[in-house]
Amino acid sequence: PPFNRVVVVVMENKARSEVLGNRAAPAFNAFARRGAVLSAYRGVTHPSLPNYLALVSGSPHGITSDCTTCTVAGLSLADTLEAKGLTWKTYAEGLPRPGWTGPYSGRYAKKHVPFLYFRRVLASPARLKRVVPLTQLARDREAGKLPTFSLVVPDLCHDMHDCSVATGDAWLKRFLPPLLQLPGTAVFVVFDESDSADPGIPALALGPVVRPGSRYSRAMSHYGLLRTIEDGLGLRRLGLSARAAPVTGIWRPGEPPPKEGSAHRP
Repeated sequence: PPFNRVVVVVMENKARSEVLGNRAAPAFNAFARRGAVLSAYRGVTHPSLPNYLALVSGSPHGITSDCTTCTVAGLSLADTLEAKGLTWKTYAEGLPRPGWTGPYSGRYAKKHVPFLYFRRVLASPARLKRVVPLTQLARDREAGKLPTFSLVVPDLCHDMHDCSVATGDAWLKRFLPPLLQLPGTAVFVVFDESDSADPGIPALALGPVVRPGSRYSRAMSHYGLLRTIEDGLGLRRLGLSARAAPVTGIWRPGEPPPKEGSAHRP
């Protein structure tokens, strides 16, 4: 269906079996029952950065490491959203200030913030200001000014990279509920890749547009998620998303959700 708004939360480095059905992740599994499980989801490569680039642009652009000074020349969701008059932001936990391009700060890591690698973003001060600390999200939500597309990047502890599944699960329990009440909003919680021999990673679709207890069992990756976002927002398809299938069969039936002007043009 058409989406008013999309929020993507990216967690880190867990196989599906390490989270789904794990007693250490009661909140994640409760969210799974309330929404839809994307049960055959997997990353596209290793390590982290190329997966994030693929998610927002349909390609890793030849990047094969977690480099912090490399840049890419291709298009991203920043370009296709703005071409339709729609808005975007990255909300990164621990980012020192909007548009900061340093590699690390405490538990913040640039390698998990893909828009900071695109030259078309780096060349524009206005675009750089759309990469903001996570603390800004609650203020934007309360003011009715969440953008059309939000990429949420928890820090290295809350994303389960450096801390336990239980720690990341407790963070999701606090963070997600206010977003799940927003009309016409699709919320996706995915992991970037798996560190184990099992390439499958946990992935959920949540929010008012999702049919509770549903499941999408077709094999998919970050390219399929990008295609779903593009189709839901009416965007041009980027890179390998054009060859991927969008997620189907999990959406609530009925009339398309009403368009909210504040969601697109805050």
